[in-house]
Amino acid sequence: MRKHPREGHRVVIIGSGFGGLFAAKHLRGADVDVTLIAESPTHLFQPLLYQVATGILSEGQIAPATRSILRRQRNATVLQGLVTDIDVAARGVTSRFHDKQTRTPYDFLILAAGAGQSYFGRDDFATYAPGMKTLDDALELRSRIFGAFELAELEEDPAARARLLTFVVVGAGPTGVEMAGQIRELASTTLAGNFRNIDPGTARVLLVDGAAQVLPAFGDKLGAITRRELTKLGVEVRLGVMVTDLDATGVELTSKDGTVERIESLCKVWAAGVAGNPLGAHVAEQTGAEVERSGRVKVGPDLTLPGHPEVFVIGDLMAVEGVPGVAQGAIQSAQYAAARITEEVAAPRADAPLALDVPAADVPAADAPAAAVAPDVPPARPPFVYRDKGSMATISKYQAVVSVGRIRLWGFPAWVAWLVLHLLYITGFKQQITTLLRWFITFIGSGRAERATTNQQMVGRLAMSRLGSRTSGRLMRGEPIDVSRGETDPPGPAVAGEDPVGSGPRG
Repeated sequence: MRKHPREGHRVVIIGSGFGGLFAAKHLRGADVDVTLIAESPTHLFQPLLYQVATGILSEGQIAPATRSILRRQRNATVLQGLVTDIDVAARGVTSRFHDKQTRTPYDFLILAAGAGQSYFGRDDFATYAPGMKTLDDALELRSRIFGAFELAELEEDPAARARLLTFVVVGAGPTGVEMAGQIRELASTTLAGNFRNIDPGTARVLLVDGAAQVLPAFGDKLGAITRRELTKLGVEVRLGVMVTDLDATGVELTSKDGTVERIESLCKVWAAGVAGNPLGAHVAEQTGAEVERSGRVKVGPDLTLPGHPEVFVIGDLMAVEGVPGVAQGAIQSAQYAAARITEEVAAPRADAPLALDVPAADVPAADAPAAAVAPDVPPARPPFVYRDKGSMATISKYQAVVSVGRIRLWGFPAWVAWLVLHLLYITGFKQQITTLLRWFITFIGSGRAERATTNQQMVGRLAMSRLGSRTSGRLMRGEPIDVSRGETDPPGPAVAGEDPVGSGPRG
């Protein structure tokens, strides 16, 4: 039985990524009741998604259940659901899981909804080039990658076979570099001798980007080293080119001098650009906060919104100069927000009631308070200070680059550092041990245990996009849905967090 939260001590966290989970864990000893609301039931270790996509790790190893992680934290409650509305004035969050709608009041809100993939205004590209932000993305890409080799085995036309064996990765940041390197290793070693009609080693892997170097954030030296190692591995690196068109069978690249080249390719991966979750713009509109073109919200020095010191925006959704959209930014901002809340609920406060305008409909009785208590927020908070702990990326087996302050590492020492750090940040002892064992098997040999794919993984995202939002409940009940008659989206309020071309079924 869920206990009734105390007024003035209710903290709602939206998102179960690094920001959301670390905020919840750092509120363990605080005199608050924490409700974590997330669309996914798991905490995703996003930096290792590419290893799920290429068959090294299973999804469970990088996505333990959030409920399991917080099971011993008595002041934390986990709710699964897509957040459809945040009422900043009334201090309430509305979420939906299939057809079940829930409203959760708060005294403090930590918005850690993260970011999705950005296609720079060409959302139609998402149909043909999945991003790398969710488990659904990784499993779809796994099906697309292994499926391309299977189709090539059946294909007799040389031109069609070459198209099937050409893989294009768009974006030369860490995700793109890691993905291109792993696809190349997969083709050259893991799949060697597995087919009778094709040689997987002849597959082309291209890494394309409009920048002048790979890994721009790592500096010229590490960028040059990374490009050299990718080239030795067999990856074709194309820099200074923009993707100007993309369809089911290929990619159009345009160079700075206007030269246009078309690359025939069935399997494309989009690893360029991020877009803040639409919930950021939703709360910004209500508070007058500015939103960057990327969808990230400009916050104050204390990571809150104008006139609303009870609303923190953290992680990839916040726009703070000098803070990159990486795990450390999310973790440190989460710790900061949790520390401020802990201090302020412990301090003496004025119990001034603040009326909440909460509609009676769809509100569980246990969650419907008559009033909330406005926290007595100190006039000044120390500003958030980000401490850069460096960046790292793998290139291939035993090859990586690391940039920490003035320290630059590459090759095997950097790969070992990458291995140790990522292992430490995986949540859960069981996940750490199984990941270590799977890495040992993969890196010592050439096999990959996670090669299972299904057609459902490959087409599920596109099918749900075609059906539209608010369909999962109807599908579960067996109700017919006629797409041709426009029955995919029944009447209802607009969903603030809905993304029609997003990274996975929204239900």
